Amino acid sequence: MPQPDAATEAFEAHRPRLARLAYRMLGSVAEAEDVVQDAWLRWRQVDRTTVLADGPFLSRIVTRLCLDRMKSARARRETYVGAWLPEPLLQAAAPEGEDEPDRDELTLTLMLALERLSPLERAAFLLHDVFGAPMEEVAATLEREPTAVRQLASRARRHVQSARPRYRVPQEEGDRIAAAFFEASSSGDTAALRTMLAEGVTIRSDGGGKVLAFLNPIRGVARALRLYENLARKYGRGSFVMMRPMWIDGLPGYASLERGEVLQTTALEIEDGRIVGVYITRNPDKLKHVAAVLAEDCGGAAMAQ
Repeated sequence: MPQPDAATEAFEAHRPRLARLAYRMLGSVAEAEDVVQDAWLRWRQVDRTTVLADGPFLSRIVTRLCLDRMKSARARRETYVGAWLPEPLLQAAAPEGEDEPDRDELTLTLMLALERLSPLERAAFLLHDVFGAPMEEVAATLEREPTAVRQLASRARRHVQSARPRYRVPQEEGDRIAAAFFEASSSGDTAALRTMLAEGVTIRSDGGGKVLAFLNPIRGVARALRLYENLARKYGRGSFVMMRPMWIDGLPGYASLERGEVLQTTALEIEDGRIVGVYITRNPDKLKHVAAVLAEDCGGAAMAQ
């Protein structure tokens, strides 16, 4: 087997971080993978003797590629059918008391907050606040003066402040609540659900116009209880099958199958032991990588949609 050259080794050392950056910028796993591949092709053409540091240089390439894509992405969001959620990013929960090198503090709720930012605000916030790049490096990447970039990052920080989780849900607690929620919601057990859901709970469902989903958020515990009671009555208890528990963008949740045909992921936002947000992704275009993971779990069974 041929040995990788120095350029390949350098790129592969930074690939996980570049993929995370691209996903955080775009909210799409598939598009992030495309951006990283485009960055690799550009990296192959670079005279590396002119590169002072590989990491910042590669981050600059990826950020600028993402900014180009975000123009068309915003136009697509304006015509998107129903609620838009970022593609579910699957994560293994970090062992108790440990941090994972490829984990950052952004949860699905913070990803939604980032959608309210301009592309430059989002880039400045991610590069400086999340990925720890010095402000001068961020300014060079965005081709702006450092003072202007500080203002971009500051505005972004204020916008997302309210979406920051107040505390990190321990893995055991998150797994327990997710399992209990699946059991109660799939069976229409409103008594159990009432003990788990906060009064102001909000349910969002992303079908992208491809499969049935709620066009508007379901707000409040009373409406949530009616929803799950009606779903269980309509489809029957055995119509919902838990495929596997998983953590999705820092939130506990699971993948499930409805009536043997509709794959979905459910992520739960939890505060003070109660569920305040339920995020359901059903758009099959956003679940291809989830289907691939489940197929591996099933020993290669064909689940890709």
